[in-house]
Amino acid sequence: MKPRVLITRSMPIEIIERISEVCEIKIWNETDIPIPRVVLEKEIEEVDGLFCLLTDAIDQALLERAKHLKVISNMAVGYNNIDIQAAKVKGITVTNTPGVLTETTADLTFALLMATARRVVESSNYLRSGDWKTWSPMQLTGQDIYGATIGIIGMGRIGASLAKRARGFDMNILYYNRSRKPGLEETYQMKYVELDQLLKESDYVCIMTPYSPETKNMISAKELAWMKNTAILINTARGGIVNEVDLYDALLAGKIWGAGLDVFEQEPVPLDHPLLTLPNVVTLPHIGSASIQTRLRMANLAVENLLLALNKQTPKHVVV
Repeated sequence: MKPRVLITRSMPIEIIERISEVCEIKIWNETDIPIPRVVLEKEIEEVDGLFCLLTDAIDQALLERAKHLKVISNMAVGYNNIDIQAAKVKGITVTNTPGVLTETTADLTFALLMATARRVVESSNYLRSGDWKTWSPMQLTGQDIYGATIGIIGMGRIGASLAKRARGFDMNILYYNRSRKPGLEETYQMKYVELDQLLKESDYVCIMTPYSPETKNMISAKELAWMKNTAILINTARGGIVNEVDLYDALLAGKIWGAGLDVFEQEPVPLDHPLLTLPNVVTLPHIGSASIQTRLRMANLAVENLLLALNKQTPKHVVV
């Protein structure tokens, strides 16, 4: 009898075919709508494997309903959507897809930094609205990037790749991390500093740290007050690391110059969210890894993890 697998979102046909060759599958085919909780509760009772996304809440109550579940293959680097402890108690393997999205997410982070600094979205809207009547000396002026100071909070794979890009712009690189990275310091000519110094000295503060209870609201009113009034905050890590109410207040009061956000505490972000009203905030719908090539690599790695676990082998990337 083939193992039974639930796939919680429509996937490219090549991904479906890889799984269906060896598994009996069920798929939630509504591309832009997450699988409803009631459907997930019903289906998880019967399956051996779950192929899911960051948008799927796999909590203890749901896992208690799983009678046969052996593996949860999360198509994401992060896994804060899964109750890891509950999975561990039930002996369910949890896997993720790190590494394959490193360069793509670093690309997007630097693109967001540049778009915010040079007011790219605002300028495009200015032109399209018909407001561009003439050239003037200070019209839509932004902040320089080349030679500026960038502060990177979190020096994992993506943080290091961002530092590599910053080096190409001859930026002064500061970083803060739970542990120092002497090899990377030498490679990218970086300097390790404490968080308060990084915030006080950086022109660009880029958040690259994972979300956890320790990093929740890591950047709040106190930390934002340390930043320069010409500084820009970039978050492509996770919503919730930045206190969004405090960020709005800081931007509105001119305590910092701008922000670029690819992630929010609630996703999709409500259209009446105050941050969406500010012209000095560039907002994106969580597209850090959204290149065709990278998303296919993520999906294929998630498939490999899933099939290895179902075959009682060790997956490539095990969370628990």
